[in-house]
Amino acid sequence: MNPRVKHLALPLGGALVAASVAGGALAGTAHAEPDLTSATLAPSANAQAIAGYWTSSKLKEAKTYLAESTATGKLQVGGTKASADGRPGIVAPTGEGGKSAGRSRNVNLPITVGKVFFLDDKGQERWCSGTSVQSKYRNLVATAGHCVYDTDTNKPFSNFVFIPGYYQGKAPWGIYVGAKVNMHHDFDVYEDYDYDYAFVNVYNGIRQTGVKEVGKSAYTAAKGFKYTEDRAISKEEFEKGYERYGELGPYWKKAVDPTVEHVAKPADAAKHIEEYVAGGRNGIKLTAVEVVESVYDKAPKGLENGNRFERKTVRTPISKEEYDRLVKQKADGGFLGRLEATKDVNGNEIAWFKSQYFVKKWVKITVKELYFHTRYFVITLADAGRLGDNVGGQGFSWNQKLGKKVFTFGYPAYAHLDGHKPYSGHTMKWCYGATGNAPDVPKYNAQEHQAIKCAFTPGSSGSPFLLRYKNSKRTGYVNGVVSLTIDSDGNNRYDRVTTPYFNGETYGIYKHAANLWTGKLPA
Repeated sequence: MNPRVKHLALPLGGALVAASVAGGALAGTAHAEPDLTSATLAPSANAQAIAGYWTSSKLKEAKTYLAESTATGKLQVGGTKASADGRPGIVAPTGEGGKSAGRSRNVNLPITVGKVFFLDDKGQERWCSGTSVQSKYRNLVATAGHCVYDTDTNKPFSNFVFIPGYYQGKAPWGIYVGAKVNMHHDFDVYEDYDYDYAFVNVYNGIRQTGVKEVGKSAYTAAKGFKYTEDRAISKEEFEKGYERYGELGPYWKKAVDPTVEHVAKPADAAKHIEEYVAGGRNGIKLTAVEVVESVYDKAPKGLENGNRFERKTVRTPISKEEYDRLVKQKADGGFLGRLEATKDVNGNEIAWFKSQYFVKKWVKITVKELYFHTRYFVITLADAGRLGDNVGGQGFSWNQKLGKKVFTFGYPAYAHLDGHKPYSGHTMKWCYGATGNAPDVPKYNAQEHQAIKCAFTPGSSGSPFLLRYKNSKRTGYVNGVVSLTIDSDGNNRYDRVTTPYFNGETYGIYKHAANLWTGKLPA
């Protein structure tokens, strides 16, 4: 249980009260100051470099963020856990009715919704979903708290950007770099998923206006964002001719680690094999490992590390020159096998052999890989203007009754728990349903979530719950953001998505964020 006492739930009730502008006063509605935590994501001087970092290839190769997005829990029937703390209210949206992110089964997809991208604590490109939301300076994004802030390291993720209307690696309305994240204190300090939401102020959008291929001298002199197109080569290829491999020459892309670490058979061996194949030559793999003769002799026959693989000896004839070279290597510990020379009746050496010994083991291998630059590119960037001016902003609502119909739009990608993978993560999808009680998920202290029936898989974290969505205008009211994907009946298929209940405290944090200015980008 969270060490912080949960706020007392007050009865639902009262008429719907609308605010005409972000943060407008609500007659008869009082809210205590929220427990707010804010953190800087990036200074404006770094915005262009961060936007330039997210090339189309990086956007496509980024992986779904899974660390805090999946759960199982038994659905609770009856009783209201997600409760209002005051009268309900709304802030009206601004729309871009003439612009569309496409259609999906007769539903117009909103261009306000897109992906948030960031680097996790290991430097891996990751993504979630998010949406533009109404604000005074047209600069606000709503997403899940765990898609912005790392509760393990207690700091925000780096290189955070929002791309509205994302489609297949494209940023049609620009790239918006995160400036500041605003969230509830209880998520930051207590990792309480009843407050797993964040409102991120972003800088003006940055658009890639052109990509120009240049030569070495122009590439070296360019001060803006630039990149190279590379190809891996073998050491043997390189040794055939240095000049063939680009003006800037070859370089080692991966750290040199000649060690082979033996590991126990992983419980999820199939997953490790899949990662090994997908990740190239680095990873965990069941493979033949060369060992010295004494280790080979002690290895059991037919059963090695729980897998049926015979140990193997390879005896190969070699030349006298190769034999002499290996003798020297063996003296230095560089050759693990055994060397032998056969002699005639007079004692003269007439044939030479090397024997090598192998056993099957699970190993973790890091291999050095040589790359070279083949082409050089310089990217020109331009200010794309404010987020809300370009795509509009969804409205905001709080203290709403359960049982209302909502749409959620996002980018699910990961497979169901049974392995079925219906989504790619590169195109926007939607669900529609009535909000209701969510399962208790003690792992995340999620006790006051609401949920809808939805087969979204991870990747949908941060997707907005949109109340009163108008298909013609593509606007509604953000009434939550996807926090968890749930298997509520234990059949290994995700069947619900949940959101923290948006109450008066949520509105207070939104109101604070909706009135922050992020300033101008450097010229």
